[in-house]
Amino acid sequence: MKENMMINNMYDLDETIAKELFKEVRYPWELLPKISEFIVKLGNTLSEDEYEKKGNNIWIAKDAKIYETAYINGPCIIDKGAEVRHCAFIRGNAIVGKGAVVGNSTELKNVILFNKVQVPHYNYVGDSILGYKAHMGAGSITSNVKSDKTNVTIMIGADKIETGLKKMGAMLGNNVEVGCNSVLNPGTVIGQESNIYPLSMVRGFVPAKSIYKNKNEVVDKI
Repeated sequence: MKENMMINNMYDLDETIAKELFKEVRYPWELLPKISEFIVKLGNTLSEDEYEKKGNNIWIAKDAKIYETAYINGPCIIDKGAEVRHCAFIRGNAIVGKGAVVGNSTELKNVILFNKVQVPHYNYVGDSILGYKAHMGAGSITSNVKSDKTNVTIMIGADKIETGLKKMGAMLGNNVEVGCNSVLNPGTVIGQESNIYPLSMVRGFVPAKSIYKNKNEVVDKI
């Protein structure tokens, strides 16, 4: 079952500017400590005709739409056609994919958003990777630190996977839909094309093409 969480079973690597980074590991959470260094390395290779460097290690595509009230800290890459809206707060170590939306009062930190990802309303996304066209409903968040501050583990059935990470939010596969005001607890992995009901509290692994109603009711999509 662990193989279901491997990168090639969760993500379309043609839908991210960070494609080369994903080739270095098998599981997506292994990338989290590598994001910052990769952004700086990649940013310095981007075309000056298409991207503008602003501030300290911030690269923004010239056709991206950035609202004046948004705050962006580096290292950061905002790819072509992306939109960063009113009062968005990008704390750094963030890749915002092509056509992605970072909405009002949304906060990002140490994340990769694939192309067409939407985090449009009052979301917190930290130490997380969101696959192509993943969408987080209004007020839904990734919780990235355990209350006892111990390392994050991932539960998959009765098995426990040690990540070795103090901070890990959620890994969302392609086309995942997260309902409004849901909390994705540390170490959540959601397989591609799954749906999470609004007001859910999710922990551990949710298989691909599932509907998560509550922890005792996860059903296959028909």
